[in-house]
Amino acid sequence: MEWNNLHEVLRSLYNDMMPLAGDMAAIAKGLAGLGALFFVALKVWQALSRAEPIDVFPLLRPFALGLCIMFFPTIVLGTINAVLSPVVTGTHSILEGQVLDLNKLQQQKDQLEYEAMVRNPETAYMVSDEEFDKKLDELGWSPSDIGTMAGMYMDRTGYQIEKAIKDWFRNLLEILFQAAALVIDTIRTFFLIVLSILGPIAFAISVWDGFQSTLTQWITRYVSVYLWLPVSDLFSSMLARIQSLILERDIQMLADPTYIPDTSNTVYIIFMIIGIVGYFTIPTVTGWIIQAGGAGNFTRNVNQTAMKSGNIAGAGAGSAAGNIGGKLMGK
Repeated sequence: MEWNNLHEVLRSLYNDMMPLAGDMAAIAKGLAGLGALFFVALKVWQALSRAEPIDVFPLLRPFALGLCIMFFPTIVLGTINAVLSPVVTGTHSILEGQVLDLNKLQQQKDQLEYEAMVRNPETAYMVSDEEFDKKLDELGWSPSDIGTMAGMYMDRTGYQIEKAIKDWFRNLLEILFQAAALVIDTIRTFFLIVLSILGPIAFAISVWDGFQSTLTQWITRYVSVYLWLPVSDLFSSMLARIQSLILERDIQMLADPTYIPDTSNTVYIIFMIIGIVGYFTIPTVTGWIIQAGGAGNFTRNVNQTAMKSGNIAGAGAGSAAGNIGGKLMGK
């Protein structure tokens, strides 16, 4: 299953569990009705005890919340999702455009790197089977030629092993990068489902005098968690754009016939590490857009996990770069 399909599964899961919010309406209506009774009685008693006229407008608040609870999936969730869904759609379209450009540039760069290595007599036989067979045909069967053949086989095998290790490490970072995005999306979906199902209870509790802030806290937390996906798409778009600019620069340099390409992909690995760490900062960045309390411990744990992941990935990248640099210096 593709990574994009996993994200679609999470979207379908949220849509499938949305109707469960209506099942909580019965419990919430009873709790809200009891709270409305005490709220109205308290306000009326206070006005009568002070010999003041009864202000009817504040007494309408419990009834308005009651209507929201009765039609919670339509009025509350439907309205909020309808307002925020264009933001998600817009940021996702930006991401798709950047990823398509990145894939085209990566294919062009890979082809140019192959052609550049084939042009170089010292590396052509290591990447091309035809050049390897051609160079073998040029050699004889003297002891020196046999030694040269053995050296060619060793160089070719060493190059293939080194390339396999680089590809393995690159694939590992790509998996961690995609896994980080999937972790954020999964936690986001879980939070949204919990807030949606228990939303009527939060509205019912806010009817009670002294718990009015529960309503605003629920709204801010729901909007904040909902915006994790647009912020994630913007972050991915930024990384894709940076990689596109780097690839465009590499393609320009590969146009020079004398340029020898660097196949270590060090810059690519660095940006993959940045992406892994950056994904776990999305909850913090979203908190700058709309302030929502109650997620401090989660954000702190996520940031600590991100730092540990970054240290491990950075150590692995440094080790790989050090080994490659040592081999080059040895040559």
